[in-house]
Amino acid sequence: MQFDPFGDPFRQLDRMAQQLVSGARTPMRMPMDVWKDESGYHVELDLPGVDPSSVDVTTERNVITVRAERSTRAAGSREVLIAERPHGSFVRQLQIGDGLDAGGVSADYRDGVLHLLVPVAPSAQPRRVEVSRSTRPDHHEVVEGSGEQREAVGSA
Repeated sequence: MQFDPFGDPFRQLDRMAQQLVSGARTPMRMPMDVWKDESGYHVELDLPGVDPSSVDVTTERNVITVRAERSTRAAGSREVLIAERPHGSFVRQLQIGDGLDAGGVSADYRDGVLHLLVPVAPSAQPRRVEVSRSTRPDHHEVVEGSGEQREAVGSA
């Protein structure tokens, strides 16, 4: 066994043994930050070393799916001492609420970070209702014997 200049050589052996026993590699992670401002919800996913052409963002109903691929570098004549950086396929699904516009999602990949903007659906945004002034006098009816007035809505 060769000397591992980056740490304890037994740690690497232990990690490799765990991977062999479990049959799995280090999980493919996409660390994420989410925040909201007036333009909608912002999602940033870390995807360092991912080829931008491999990034695929799809929306279906209320689910946003992000897929990306990071290729391994050809080993050739190199002897790999430590391989902690995951490679292969990355997938993350985000469930969004009905008040968000899945069809209006935009995506930008820069410096290893995928930035998604998920806008609030127009139907879920607050809107101001214009109050008009009628030229007709108030239309009220008096309920006999009670002294109550009722607004006549929709009657002419």
